[in-house]
Amino acid sequence: MKTDDRTVLRATLATVLCHSFWGLSFLASRTGLNSAHVFVFLSHRFLLSFLIMHLFPRQVARLREAKGFLLPLVALGMAQPVIYFLGEQFGILHSTTSFSGVMIAMIPVVSTLAAWPILKERPTGGQLLFSLLSVGGVIGIGLMNEDSGALDWIGVAALLVAVAGATAYTLLSRRIAGRTSPFARTYAMMGVGAVFFTVLAMIRCEGSLAAYVQPLGETPYLLSVLFLSLFCSVISFFLSGYAITRLPVARETVFSNLTTAVAVFAGVVFLHEPFSWLSLVCILLILVGIYGVQRTAKERE
Repeated sequence: MKTDDRTVLRATLATVLCHSFWGLSFLASRTGLNSAHVFVFLSHRFLLSFLIMHLFPRQVARLREAKGFLLPLVALGMAQPVIYFLGEQFGILHSTTSFSGVMIAMIPVVSTLAAWPILKERPTGGQLLFSLLSVGGVIGIGLMNEDSGALDWIGVAALLVAVAGATAYTLLSRRIAGRTSPFARTYAMMGVGAVFFTVLAMIRCEGSLAAYVQPLGETPYLLSVLFLSLFCSVISFFLSGYAITRLPVARETVFSNLTTAVAVFAGVVFLHEPFSWLSLVCILLILVGIYGVQRTAKERE
């Protein structure tokens, strides 16, 4: 196997593992949000993530090398997690389940199209076709779920913000990948998220430290925060940064639809949620779409 092939394989495995963790994150988030307001929950998650980053002192010491890229790194942190999570949370609150799923599923397609003029990464017709096939599987799963909430213009605007945030994260991370390490980008994202959501959390708690730390006394909540902080934030965003550095946008972003497939599988296994043959068909569409994007890209190379 050539060195380039090994690099692509490692990057592919990294993004598969990353999106698998994000698929499992819905279980942990459901547990956490039962005990705390979303701002408090996100504050705990990213504050702990930021502290975990300091368990690697050598990597932290090397962050001085990225000092000249402070503004792009802060912008990266604002795009993801701040803008994306705010858009996603308020979008879900002010829209239907199916509409939210459809909008979020458009991220890989929007990112692929945006990478064409901005990063000069032109997708093939096959990549676009298989990306849409994968998105179709996600949309199908969303339409099978019962709607909850009322769709209004706030929800539409918020979900558009979420899509923009995720797209900006992918493009900016890819743009500065050659000059900053995955660790530096992850560190900036966790730091910006920790500061931003902690400020919102303290406003929500009206400055009461007791109210802020109260949910941490519940074992299920604490375990959910630990899982999300370590696996779904630090490790996953590091893996995502590594993959974005080495894979074109079209090949990396299509794996975001794998998150939906893993989430459905986890719901069936752990929460005993219903699973029909239509769900299986939609998951197969997602997997075929992901495989097709990778295959057509390899043939092009």
